[in-house]
Amino acid sequence: MRFSRGELEAAADLVHGQMAPTPQYDWPGLSRVAGAEVWVKHENHAPTGAFKVRGGITFMDWLGREHPDSPGICTATRGNHGQSQARAATAAGLRALIYVPQGNSVEKNAAMRGYGAELVEFGADFDTARPEAVRVAEAEGLTVVPPFHTELVRGVATYGYELFSALPDLDTVYVPIGCGSGICGTILARDALGVSTEVVGVVSEHAQTAKLSVEAGAMVETNAARTFADGMAVRVPVKEAFEIYSCGAARIVSVSEEEIAEAIRLYYTATHNLAEGAGAAPLAALMQEKDKMTGKKVGVILSGGNIDMGWMRRVLEGGVPAV
Repeated sequence: MRFSRGELEAAADLVHGQMAPTPQYDWPGLSRVAGAEVWVKHENHAPTGAFKVRGGITFMDWLGREHPDSPGICTATRGNHGQSQARAATAAGLRALIYVPQGNSVEKNAAMRGYGAELVEFGADFDTARPEAVRVAEAEGLTVVPPFHTELVRGVATYGYELFSALPDLDTVYVPIGCGSGICGTILARDALGVSTEVVGVVSEHAQTAKLSVEAGAMVETNAARTFADGMAVRVPVKEAFEIYSCGAARIVSVSEEEIAEAIRLYYTATHNLAEGAGAAPLAALMQEKDKMTGKKVGVILSGGNIDMGWMRRVLEGGVPAV
């Protein structure tokens, strides 16, 4: 998968018809602690509070052109992808059937319903809910929205397009990895714009499928993915994404639950922004590698701010949410 500059410009025009570009800010408090010039790409400022909204816009545009008779969509999610798809489908007058695992984020579930989703809880985790969503979609004649699709990635890549257009001289950018649309969009935007920034992927130490796969040179499933960074809680790698980040990322870094929680606290104290677990993971990785990044110009993707109040309370008290 590759995108030309023109393809990303067209996607950006489409996305910006429904949302403003998100800002990238340098925060002195973060730079002082990290020992680097730190720029935050604020995808937490997007509609739905997360980067996934971009892919919903481009996917629904594609669906309307290529499958105009589709009655609606069905997908599985931990929350941000589901909000994006429910928002876009409902706006198009389509049904949005969304599967989440049992015990999913209460507040993300409420947000998805607020955007018009029919929400179904199924299975113990995302990778159990996903095949059930496919089965039901086929039975009910709905369009399956996979976690990775060319049009989803083209939409998501617009945040990388914005970031690299504004800051083409970044030395490194840290990006969280769940199913992989975010890091792949970042890599593809970098390549389309011809900049030389290193892209570093970030996973939870409790959900290392992407890191293990890159190290093995082949896809590696894990038995569990129990992390409060639910946007990264994936057991089964996505082949199309693996083929991009295994070649395009400089390295994959794993961070602990404690490091993620500390990064959430740092975001709050240094910038007064809320970050969910996956959104804070890039900053956690930068702090882990601060000696390597000293004096450099570094980007971190704050991919989302949709953290449940109970979990945020626990983090601000100095703890780590239990899952």
